[in-house]
Amino acid sequence: MTSARRTAMAAGVLFLVTEVSAIAGLALYQPALSDPGYVGGAGADGRVLLGALCELILIAAIIGTAVTLYPVIRRQGEGMALGHVAGRILEAAIITIGIVSVLALVTLRRDGAAAGAGEGALVAVGQALVAIHDWTFLLGPSVVLGMNTLLLAYLVYRSELAPRPIAVLGLVGGPLVTASAIAGLFGLYGPAAHAISALPVFAWEVSFAVYLITKGFKSVPVRDRAVGSGGIRLEPLAV
Repeated sequence: MTSARRTAMAAGVLFLVTEVSAIAGLALYQPALSDPGYVGGAGADGRVLLGALCELILIAAIIGTAVTLYPVIRRQGEGMALGHVAGRILEAAIITIGIVSVLALVTLRRDGAAAGAGEGALVAVGQALVAIHDWTFLLGPSVVLGMNTLLLAYLVYRSELAPRPIAVLGLVGGPLVTASAIAGLFGLYGPAAHAISALPVFAWEVSFAVYLITKGFKSVPVRDRAVGSGGIRLEPLAV
C-alpha cells in the first residue's frame, strides 16, 4: 500500500469518526440540554459524561482530518491548505467551549444544592450554560464548518482528489449551512430548517470519506518541472 493510499484511508476514517461521534455525543447529552429541571433532579450524569467523551473524540478527529490532508492539498495551494487547518482548529476550539458548558451543568447538578443554591437559581444558571452550548453549536459546527467545507471542497474540486460531483456537494453545502446558521443567528430560521440545510455537508463528508477509503485519491497535484517551479499538474493514482 502506497503512502498516498494510507493517507487517503486515514482521512476517510477520520471523516467518518467525526460524523459518528458528533451524532452520538449530541444524542447522549441531550437530556441535560432539553430538560430545565436536569440540574435539580436525579440527573443522568453517566450518559452526559459519555456524550462529552464522544465530543472529545470528535475534536481529535476534526483536527486529524485537516492535518492528514494537509500534505496533499498544500500542493494545490499552501495558503488555502493552512487556512483549512486553522479553520478546523478554530472549529474544534469552539466545540470545546460547548463541551465545557455541558460538563459545568453536571457540576452544577452535583454541587449546586449542597452549596445552598435555590432551585430557581440552579435553573437560571443551568439555562445560561445551555445557551452557551447552543451558541457554540451554531458558530462552530455550522458557521465555521461551512467555511471549512467550502475551502476543502474547492481544493478537492480543483485538484481532483475525488470525483467532482462529490466536491460539488461541499461547494454547495458549505455556503448553504453557513448562510443558514447566520440566518438562525438573527432568528430567521428554526433548528429544524437549519438541520435540513446541513444535509448536503453531511452527504459531502460521508461520500468523500467512503471514496477515500474504498478508492483512495483520484489524483494528486504535484510540481511539474516542465512548466516551471510554480507549475502544477495532476497525476492519477493507481489504486
